[in-house]
Amino acid sequence: MLDDFFLRALLAGLGLAAVTGPLGSFVVWRRIAYFGDSMAHAAILGVAISLAFGMSIYAGTLAVAIAMALLVSALVARGQVMDTMLGVLAHAALAIGLVAISFVPSARSDLAGFLFGDVLAVGWTDLALIWGGGALVLGLLAWRWQRLVTATVNEELAMAAGIDPRLERLILSLALAVVVALAIRVVGSLLISAMLIVPAAAARGLAATPERMAALAALIAAASVAAGLWASLHLDSPAGPSIVAAATLFFIIGQVFRRG
Repeated sequence: MLDDFFLRALLAGLGLAAVTGPLGSFVVWRRIAYFGDSMAHAAILGVAISLAFGMSIYAGTLAVAIAMALLVSALVARGQVMDTMLGVLAHAALAIGLVAISFVPSARSDLAGFLFGDVLAVGWTDLALIWGGGALVLGLLAWRWQRLVTATVNEELAMAAGIDPRLERLILSLALAVVVALAIRVVGSLLISAMLIVPAAAARGLAATPERMAALAALIAAASVAAGLWASLHLDSPAGPSIVAAATLFFIIGQVFRRG
């Protein structure tokens, strides 16, 4: 029989996997992996703010991630070079966050958990937030799915169909911000983008349609969570990195069996 803490960890990981699969597919299609990195690195600044002001970790991280999403969207709208700007923002946010967190004595001992996750410490309240927030993001993706896919494939075609690509890009950015906030306790700020990118990349060569790729990415992410937690339990390895390592193994297998 599963221990209570392990069951909570498994459920938290599966809840996160359900949303990182479809959302990560858009990250892969749009080639905005660096965008995910930027918000993930900014999560550390959100952690520092949360602890300094006695706020919920999720609330502080979400606020900073949304601010980063809005800032990047504004800069892109002004014609700034995307990859350069994201590189500057990602490293600046991480550096400022680490400096800020060094001034919060209670956070210093937990820094590794914030960076690499501590899924085995997830409580029932965390679990409710992860599943509730994940359900909201999945509902948003289902509602905007066709518009998001069209805007991703061809922005000119989207505009001809009456779709505003900038609005869809903003919606996707805000969804990413929510997922970053949800994932901070599970895999940590440094591994969040890996959970978005690796399962989707593994599914890309195995699926014929966007919908199948999103579903397969979610299944691969879920299998990665189960395999990573199994390795953590039996090999005494860190849970967050073990989950990402398992996802990487699935990616390698996917390259062997990919279509064409």
